[in-house]
Amino acid sequence: MTLAIVLVLFAVVTLILLLRITVSRSLQLSSSNPSPTIEPIDIEAFRNLIDTAESEYLYRRLPPGEFRRVQRERLRAAAAYIRVAGHNASVLVTIAQAALASPDPQTAEAARQLIDRGLLLRRNATLAILRIYLAMAWPQASLAASPVLNGYERLSSSAMLLGRLQNPAVPVRISVRP
Repeated sequence: MTLAIVLVLFAVVTLILLLRITVSRSLQLSSSNPSPTIEPIDIEAFRNLIDTAESEYLYRRLPPGEFRRVQRERLRAAAAYIRVAGHNASVLVTIAQAALASPDPQTAEAARQLIDRGLLLRRNATLAILRIYLAMAWPQASLAASPVLNGYERLSSSAMLLGRLQNPAVPVRISVRP
């Protein structure tokens, strides 16, 4: 009995250390000079991946082993979308920081709002990646990545507003809508 408890505690501590290392490296990479390009995200595909009703449907229809395999693939795809959203947030925060010096108060306010939303999205993306790693270990665990999706949509609208204020002739779009 005590051996089982020791092994479980060791496994939990190891998992926490691995997650901590992964997250700290992710934050270091994303905060160190992000590339200036914004990668488009298919919002509908992302929404489908994190839809709990879709996961429940698959859970009811697939055998347990097949469900776990499919769910892990869905989680990997969701993690890829979340990483791109975090990257785009970093790029937009960098752009917004440059726009803060604008003499136009509307542009400066739009830049402040974009920075706030970008930083919040990066935090939510990091937490969602942690949840995804936990959900890969236990595929029945809920994903709860909707704050990333909602934050990304708000970030997108803030970026479009700042882009329109800075250069009304050029359309700004950071997501793909089918």
